[in-house]
Amino acid sequence: MAHTDENPGYKSPRKYMVSKRIDRLFLELHAIYSFIARFFKEVFLPPYEGKEIIKQCFEIGVKSLPLISLTGFIIGIVFTNQSRVSLAEFGATSWLPALISVAIVRAMGPLVTALIAAGRVGSSIGAELGSMKVTEQIEAMEVSATNPFRFLVVSRVLASTFMVPTLMMYMVLVALLGAYVNVHNNELTSFTTYFVQVFNAITFLDIFSSIIKSFVFGFTIGVVGCYKGYHSSKGTEGVGKAANSSVVTGMFLIFIEELISLQIITALRTI
Repeated sequence: MAHTDENPGYKSPRKYMVSKRIDRLFLELHAIYSFIARFFKEVFLPPYEGKEIIKQCFEIGVKSLPLISLTGFIIGIVFTNQSRVSLAEFGATSWLPALISVAIVRAMGPLVTALIAAGRVGSSIGAELGSMKVTEQIEAMEVSATNPFRFLVVSRVLASTFMVPTLMMYMVLVALLGAYVNVHNNELTSFTTYFVQVFNAITFLDIFSSIIKSFVFGFTIGVVGCYKGYHSSKGTEGVGKAANSSVVTGMFLIFIEELISLQIITALRTI
């Protein structure tokens, strides 16, 4: 008997494809949940990979300093130049330090640092673990009685979680110094006056929320990069896809988290 839409067990090709995609989505969500749950389980169990965590902190943090320094300094100068034009129309260029401080500490510092880390660190982790996966090095570690998840995943996620906030604070400082150079050259504002205005404009909530956001961003970058690399396949093509997907997914989640955190912080300011 020919298959028709009237038959109960019949699915059109379009419905079948939609159903298959939904199944894949839920399977992917379950795999992500299991991956994160395993991380929180493994992170508290000995033995602890202290040397590997320190190594990854060096790879993620110290080796990112040149790029973070250059980016932060340029952001400080460019943002100051762009803001001066608008403030000058109202004769309020003296507000530049306060405006720069609020913009960099509240939003630009954590977000730009996270995006740089997602591009540099996320792709590196995804490519490294993806390469180890397709060359069966991870399986070899399991045979040699080494826990590859704790050694490879937990160490990298912890390193990115702790180093992104550190890089954020460093970038904020560099950006404020870059802004000071611009302000001093144009308004002849002294170093002391500039930083007094900078710190008077921000609150404890601004600093605390930026640090917490950076921890979340760092955790997201580490988990996404490790998950994509740990589950890569299809040889060298899979390694490239893991690196690219780590960056794209990481940046997408960072923007979503920034939007959610903004709503929460705004609500806290009104209390």
